[in-house]
Amino acid sequence: MKSSSFAYRRAATAEEAVALAREAGEDARFLAGGQSLLAALNFRLDEPCMLIDIGRIGALRGIRRVEGALKIGALTRHAEIAASVEIAKHLPLVAQAIHEVAHPAIRNRGTFGGSIALADAAAEMPACALALGARMHLLGPDGPRRVAADEFFLGLYETALEPGELLTHVEIPIPPAGACHGFAELARRRGDYAMAGLAMMLGPRTGAGRDWARIVFFGIADRAVRSPSAEAAIVAGAAPEECAACATDGLDVFGDMNAAESTKRHYAAVLLRRELDRISDEENRV
Repeated sequence: MKSSSFAYRRAATAEEAVALAREAGEDARFLAGGQSLLAALNFRLDEPCMLIDIGRIGALRGIRRVEGALKIGALTRHAEIAASVEIAKHLPLVAQAIHEVAHPAIRNRGTFGGSIALADAAAEMPACALALGARMHLLGPDGPRRVAADEFFLGLYETALEPGELLTHVEIPIPPAGACHGFAELARRRGDYAMAGLAMMLGPRTGAGRDWARIVFFGIADRAVRSPSAEAAIVAGAAPEECAACATDGLDVFGDMNAAESTKRHYAAVLLRRELDRISDEENRV
């Protein structure tokens, strides 16, 4: 199939892009890397009245350190993140997960902000943003605003972005000394969307437990979701098998064409157990 007809405009600044979206109405779409949007257009899953090309707005690109955080521009490509020394040094969770995003051809064109704004339930970057407590910076007709990751992802392809709002950058706090991360996913083939995945950050040790924990599963629900039960168990110092046993307690897990609900719950528990065991082994060797 081919896309339906639409108007096309190229914006030189984020402010111009927002103004064009306001003029066009709710059916306008921002075009960045286009790795998901163009496929949706060709299958006529989306039929916008206008595409607003933001791909040449340099201010929306780049990785910078600001006040204890890394600021990642929405137009920063996945390949740039994979090559970033700052990301590797300060956000190893993102550095590890970015290599699981599709294939090199996609990573060379796809953007970090595009993945966050699309909010695919099985995508890696939204899960990492949630695990790291990221803050989304948005620009709309009423000016800029900031939304925490915990309030940003609302459902399948649904976010806190209002009509006409543009994600300009994501600010991710640099984890404190003593924090550690875990990441794993199960997919039928490398580069496929995850049937189940895990992105987690653990705070410094406090006795047998942890100061804090953020356990995020993706590919098992309508969005990336935190596991309060597993987080509480980890903070309390429970054994890995106990934490894994309650991994999906209280979560709305959905089966799909890849696996039934019960299978996805099993996958989530296995991934959490494996990563907790790995972290424990590494810490014991130090």
